[in-house]
Order: sequence, then C-alpha cells, then structure tokens
Amino acid sequence: MEEMLRRHIEQVVPLSDEEYTFVRQHFSIKHCKKGGFLIDKNEPVRYVYLVISGLLKLVYHDKTGREHIISFAMEDWWESDYPAWFSRQPASLSLQCIEDTEVYCLSLDSYQTICAKLQKMEHFFLHKANRGHMASQERILSFLTANPRERYEQVLRKQPALMQRVPKTLLAAYLGVSRETLSRLWRNN
Repeated sequence: MEEMLRRHIEQVVPLSDEEYTFVRQHFSIKHCKKGGFLIDKNEPVRYVYLVISGLLKLVYHDKTGREHIISFAMEDWWESDYPAWFSRQPASLSLQCIEDTEVYCLSLDSYQTICAKLQKMEHFFLHKANRGHMASQERILSFLTANPRERYEQVLRKQPALMQRVPKTLLAAYLGVSRETLSRLWRNN
C-alpha cells in the first residue's frame, strides 16, 4: 500500500526518498464500508481522495431527489467535490462507496504545502487535473452528441473494468439510459 502512492506519483514525476517522505506525511488513510459516504452533500469537504482499493461514485441529487452520477472512481483515481474543496464551501455533491474502500486523504492545506515546497508535485497535480478535465469534457460531449449505444461502447472501450464492477442499475444511470436499455445494449454487444 505504501508503495502504491509512490508508484502513482512517479508515473508523472520522480521523487527522491526524502521528497517522498515529505509528501507521504501529508496524506492520511481512511477505510470506508460499502454504502458509506466520504463526502455528504452540504457538509464541509475536507479532503481530495486517491483510491487505494474499492469503488466510489460521485453523485448530484437534484431538487426532486433524483440521483445523477457524475463519475466513478476506482484504484489509482482521484475524486472529490473539487469546487467545494478548493473554495472551502459545503459540498454540492456526495461521494459514496460502492464497495468497501480504502483511500489516501489529502487536505487543501497539505496540498498547498506540498505544492509550495516541491514544484514537481505542483506539476504532478496539474497533470492529474488536466487529465480529469479532459475526461469530463469527453463525458459531456458524449451526452451531447452520442446515442446510448455509442455512450455504452465508449465506456466499454475506455473503462472496461468499470463494466465488470458497477451494478447495472448504476451503470444505466451513468449512461443516461434505463436499466432495460442497458440490458439490450449488453446482450447485443
């Protein structure tokens, strides 16, 4: 587990042992059971999370109570309600565990300290943020331009592990289709 964080960072930037020790001291580890929440809507967002093991869903609940799945996060993925985290405002989203989950937690103060002391970590976080922005834009474009089959095939191609781990009801909601439509897409693939 300790090596997971270092390997994750060093996919983007190299770290000396001293640099890694400095970075690691700013992270804590949290365990959360299936069904538990790391972030609750309207509560303070204390951390951004790096998934060590498990599966999360980031959701928005509209005024009618309908759940809209923004994203899923599995091992090696970062997730949070970023606008709330950066602005220190209450969450507008919820982050729930779909499986028993273990995460690294990074507070905003620790993030800022790490970036101020190690420019290479600022580069690391910029790289991760850019990748996240690109993925978000691809998802938005798929909802604007692709039909359900194309959205399904895109997830199948880009995130095949998700298809095996996410319950079909949640996957259907993520794709913006009914459970029945997802079943037809699944059978015809």
